[in-house]
Amino acid sequence: MQYRPEIDGLRAIAVVPVILFHAGFTAFAGGFAGVDVFFVISGYLITGILIADLEQDRFSLARFYERRARRILPALFVVLLACLPFAWLWMLPSQMDDFAQGLMAVVLFCSNILFWRQDGYFAPSAEINPLLHTWSLAVEEQYYLLFPLLLRLLWPFGRTRVFQSVAVIAMASLILAEWGWRHWPGANFYLAPGRAWELLSGSLCAFLTVGRTARSSNVLSATGLALIGVSFLGYDEGTPFPSLWTLAPVTGTALIILYGGTGTWVGRLLSLRPLVGIGLVSYSAYLWHQPLFAFARLRSLTEPGAPVMAALATAALILAWATWRWVERPFRNSATPRPATRQGVFVLSGLAGAVLVALGLAGHLGEGLEGRFGDRELRFAAAAKDRAEGDCNFSRDRPLNAHPQPQCLSPAGGKVDAMLIGDSHMWAISDAMRRALDEARIGYYLLSHTSCLPLPGFRTFDGARIYNCDDFLSGSYRWAKAAGVSTVVLAARFPLYLRGNRYDNGEGGIEPGEPGWVDLIDRRSSAWNDPERQARVLSALERQIRLLAQDFRVVLVYPVPEAGWNVPEQAFRNAYFNDGDPALGTSYAAYTARTAEVTALFDRLVAELASVHAARIAPVLCQEGTGRCTNADAEGVYYYDDDHLSNAGARLVAPVIVQAVEAALGRKTAGATP
Repeated sequence: MQYRPEIDGLRAIAVVPVILFHAGFTAFAGGFAGVDVFFVISGYLITGILIADLEQDRFSLARFYERRARRILPALFVVLLACLPFAWLWMLPSQMDDFAQGLMAVVLFCSNILFWRQDGYFAPSAEINPLLHTWSLAVEEQYYLLFPLLLRLLWPFGRTRVFQSVAVIAMASLILAEWGWRHWPGANFYLAPGRAWELLSGSLCAFLTVGRTARSSNVLSATGLALIGVSFLGYDEGTPFPSLWTLAPVTGTALIILYGGTGTWVGRLLSLRPLVGIGLVSYSAYLWHQPLFAFARLRSLTEPGAPVMAALATAALILAWATWRWVERPFRNSATPRPATRQGVFVLSGLAGAVLVALGLAGHLGEGLEGRFGDRELRFAAAAKDRAEGDCNFSRDRPLNAHPQPQCLSPAGGKVDAMLIGDSHMWAISDAMRRALDEARIGYYLLSHTSCLPLPGFRTFDGARIYNCDDFLSGSYRWAKAAGVSTVVLAARFPLYLRGNRYDNGEGGIEPGEPGWVDLIDRRSSAWNDPERQARVLSALERQIRLLAQDFRVVLVYPVPEAGWNVPEQAFRNAYFNDGDPALGTSYAAYTARTAEVTALFDRLVAELASVHAARIAPVLCQEGTGRCTNADAEGVYYYDDDHLSNAGARLVAPVIVQAVEAALGRKTAGATP
């Protein structure tokens, strides 16, 4: 194919927003769409080469995979090796275990599958995963494992028929993506079937351009650039991807490929030397940026500031140039390639890959190589695993099909005094609550559902995911009424559902992740920061609790103080990097401000309705005199992440909740809550 400098410029337009997005610059909230631009470019360039080989009857799978190996592996292996010492120095055992698994998956080009099975792309843990970005490489290589074979198989039927077949497959993949984000958003994001249409869009562009007269259009190419810009600046983590929304960056890229030649002003813009230069090193820049950001976050006691992240973004470009100059080019130089033979490429690639897989296997089987740290540090790190183990937390992927669930009931076959119901905050305290209720001889039925506010009439919006929890809730309350349950206990992350934004503790602890909020069930769309939505939800919360109080005695568990930072990791850093006191806390004033509306509502309902009781848990975690809420101290770590209580934290609050339940049951009339 003839070299097109504007394509390298387009690569620069793609990679810079990705880097800035991962650096945390909110102006590029849709910068992740740069990956979709890369997919189209990749499909276009690779398919163009394959078409030329097929038309000249020189198609060779061995030569194709040799080119892919020379293009992808040298820089990738260098970056992976560079990550090893920093992972050894700074990663907790659990993080090292995840990194070791990722190392193996990257080499085997299945990291997209691994990360799909672990956490989401926008999950809090994603920001400290130095290999997360390799999911896109895995998608590409899985695609190129099959696509050349498909072309070779269909080529005898003629170029037009092949084009039509590719178009049909692309359309099917797009339909799958649109269905997938609604039903299986994690799999849809990471796995190749929902992404194939993006690469195939580039392939279709190749069919329309290879061997044919180039077309140019200032209007169409400018439209393409505008569509890409809109996606970078207008999209955010809540935009479902891939889906029909992804048509903007994909169509925009295709329009530039088809109509943005150097004769257009867009082509001239993209052919500017600075953009072309960044485009030439864009692959290495993409490889370097995420490890730099992730390890900076791992090493820092707080989220690195904008100047630090900007410096690291610049460092990624500098390292990219060095890698391109001394790693990429020598392996791809057509005159004097290194190694010189195809066999040498495959042997060297296999050996290097085997070494990295062996290192990853050692890290995984060694359970994150705990011997790197002392017992003191390991005790804090282990708090990430100090979480509830009960089998009573349900989800959209694991629905609650029938009542009662025997494992959630105590005593089996006995009288149930109280049903405890909520979201993952209820699940987090479930083990401690079961022990405390058993000791108090209170029969209970304990249920929780991920991302479900425990009141009917609401729909949960969690980024691109939508949770309709009414089936879970209506069935649970119907069973409780029929079973003669007198008391229900509600625990959930009410401030998040009301406000929508993730927590910022004001001290450098900013919870990553997508906004999460609720709206009334008859509202199909909603904005998390809409004041009208917040007022509507607050009013509906009061209405639903009042209705519930007509059938049951209600115990309201006041909100758990959120931390903002990952508490086990932060306590570990305090102890390991500073060799200091692991004590960790957040502002009590920030907690009261965050929960003001919910606390005021709960206080009013407790004061007005005799059947509503309060379980105020903040006093056991926060001290008004010091103005601090304790996240961790020398006695223990009270959270297993940034907002869920660990078992140690749950043991502190469980007596308060049990006291409130006893008061609701009439067993105590005084001192029910602090």
